[in-house]
Amino acid sequence: MFRSRSKDEQAATAKVTADQPQQPRDPQAPKGRPTPKRSDAQSQRRSRAHTPTNRKEASKAQREARRTDLARQREAMASGDERYLPVRDKGPVRRFARDFVDSRWCVAEFFLPMAVVILVLTMVRVPQIQNIALLLWLVIIVLIVLDSVGIWFRLGKQLTARFPNESQKGVKAYAVMRTLQMRRLRLPKPQVKRGERP
Repeated sequence: MFRSRSKDEQAATAKVTADQPQQPRDPQAPKGRPTPKRSDAQSQRRSRAHTPTNRKEASKAQREARRTDLARQREAMASGDERYLPVRDKGPVRRFARDFVDSRWCVAEFFLPMAVVILVLTMVRVPQIQNIALLLWLVIIVLIVLDSVGIWFRLGKQLTARFPNESQKGVKAYAVMRTLQMRRLRLPKPQVKRGERP
């Protein structure tokens, strides 16, 4: 990188410079390219003027670009627009997994409300009610595990049937994690109604 150029390279550059004429180009001679349109020249000038000249302006422009990207992603999360979704949610396989989960009732989506109820019951100073609360914890956890296992295997079969050539890495875990969220809080927003098969 920092070594001196070889004799062959020096000879080649000397030959190129020798071939070029020493006199300036005649102003009346054609320049070898068409004159750009005024609108093109102005847009090029504007783009050159908007390029940041120092680090502060460059970081500000980068922050603005990141902010617009995030706003676009938020809109896509609400509308389900595939173009602007994050990489984690993109693709037909992930969309099918979301629709598969959103089209059915899941036990796990009721975990948070049930947890609040059980927490209130455990605070009551009556031993029978506290025992019922502990039993409810056990029942809820067992039901969530059984439901998640069922979704895991049913979704696996559907994915193998519908998308045999697509990568399915992490899709089942993605779907099971989606079941843990309450339906109205899920992002991207559900695009199918309950009972409507994807």
